[in-house]
Amino acid sequence: MQRTTTAAKLAALAAVGVLFLGACGSDSDGGSDGGGSGNEATTTTAADGGESMATPPGENGGRTEGDGELVIGAVLPQSGNLSFLGPPMIEGAQMAVRDINEAGGVNGKDVKIIVKDDGGGADSDLALTSVDELINNENADLILGAAASGTTKDIIDRVVSSGTAECSPSNTGSDLTTWDDKGLYFRTPPADDLQAQALAKVVSDDGYTSVAIVAQNSDYGTGFVRYLQPALEDGGADIVADVTYELNGTGIDAEVEKVVQAEPDAVVLIGYPEDGGKVLAEMIKQGAGPDKLPIYVTDGMQSNELYQLVDEADPSVTAGIRGTAASAAPEDGASFFPDAFAEFAPDVESPIYSAQSYDCVVLTALAAQAAGSDAPFDIAANMIAISGGEGVADDAEKCNTYADCLALLEDGKSIDYDGASGALDFSEYGEPSAGSYDVYTFQDDGTYATDEQLVIGG
Repeated sequence: MQRTTTAAKLAALAAVGVLFLGACGSDSDGGSDGGGSGNEATTTTAADGGESMATPPGENGGRTEGDGELVIGAVLPQSGNLSFLGPPMIEGAQMAVRDINEAGGVNGKDVKIIVKDDGGGADSDLALTSVDELINNENADLILGAAASGTTKDIIDRVVSSGTAECSPSNTGSDLTTWDDKGLYFRTPPADDLQAQALAKVVSDDGYTSVAIVAQNSDYGTGFVRYLQPALEDGGADIVADVTYELNGTGIDAEVEKVVQAEPDAVVLIGYPEDGGKVLAEMIKQGAGPDKLPIYVTDGMQSNELYQLVDEADPSVTAGIRGTAASAAPEDGASFFPDAFAEFAPDVESPIYSAQSYDCVVLTALAAQAAGSDAPFDIAANMIAISGGEGVADDAEKCNTYADCLALLEDGKSIDYDGASGALDFSEYGEPSAGSYDVYTFQDDGTYATDEQLVIGG
């Protein structure tokens, strides 16, 4: 593919309007988690006469000057509630950088990655400090992160206003779909509205029709419930209780009591290991543990250390709990990745979001290579088409390693990157148009095992 081909095609596409794929509404209820900078995103006329909130790739707000070296600034959890997500995502990104540099780098130079802490969903000030240091001191072209959707909402305006691109390997908040991001924000996992459908299907297929929902009082928890409740009801379930709890644990006993009194035949718990573990401990105390009542969880609690936050002496305390999470090794993903990642990062116990992190970095590198530039504008202008989404060339050839994709680009061909996390096929909003989910069950030894995969959307 010629270096100017993709950007030119995208600019032409913007001129005639892009296809409206149906964005989700905002999950924000105002306050500090509200909608961006207050400026409206550029709108384009959809084929059906409606309006899209997406910024056309060729009109993104990225910096137009590069220095020839692609710098990835990773803002990922090394502390806080989500610290367990840090190792797989950090190692996934570093493995991608290794593979890219071994294949010849980007535009003839090695890619550089610098990792800083995002506070693990508990310290947005730390995340902002990390972003500032990476952009102002390290000249980062792209921010990899943050992990939590709420943290991304706290940093995204800072990132966008600096003209820097951003790709998160784990954000799933549905309101980020239509955020005023000036076309600079991307993510490799699918949004929560798709995971909610997957989880509802699992509960329904298991035969439960009287369901209680317990969710942390956060963007993640309440945002997920917004899509889960109608999905469960569409599957024939009655919601007999819908309660929220504070992340600091205040009042958990009273909220669990409401659930127990509702006498559900299944419970869905949406939280993180630290706070969700407290809820599970209280449910067991009130006679509603997983040995008495089917319990379902989401990606936020997919941790082999979960049992330690419930009863450190008893790994079997979480046995039988089922859940869903974005697939770490989707069936349509690059077959080499699971074993290669295990070899690269043998000490990482869970691969959750490692593939998505790997793909963020590889996709960024391919976008920069295709443009012949590390400028954030050029990266953002190419990300969607390179993923196989809106604006992809009709004659694009599929590839799933950086080396293979690079060879095609150097041969003047257009590419469609299908990565470690599967066929990305970004929508005009810079996110996957379908989601592959692992359905997993916790075992007697405290670890989880994948039972099957579900594909939703697409």
